[in-house]
Amino acid sequence: MISSKTLEEKILQEINASDREVFIRKDFESLASYDQVGRVLRRLILKGNLIRIGYGLYAKAMIAPISKRPIPRIGIRILATEALERLYNIPTFPSSYDQSYNRQETTQVPTGRVIGVKETVTRKIGYDGKYITFELVH
Repeated sequence: MISSKTLEEKILQEINASDREVFIRKDFESLASYDQVGRVLRRLILKGNLIRIGYGLYAKAMIAPISKRPIPRIGIRILATEALERLYNIPTFPSSYDQSYNRQETTQVPTGRVIGVKETVTRKIGYDGKYITFELVH
């Protein structure tokens, strides 16, 4: 029996069935060519199923109740942590801001947009003008 599912339906099914929140094109390379996958991912972004969080990085999306615009289902910090782990196998750590707050040295609540890493990361991860900053921790 030949499957009559479109490529878009197959990719959406894989996304919905996955426990992951972050996806890269390579996740779908067994289904179609690089360009075909790219076209489908762009369509899924337009439909609000995905949001682009970086070059070749996509996250599951939901529609924001107030703005009615697509936003990631989980926080950008968690998405960036998952992306770094998947792309580069880089562990993340609390930033100096998080550490100071946790030690009660400040009452300034960290924004959550700074992530500690042990090696330089130049990739931009974020959406809608809100990007993660990577801080080298020793």
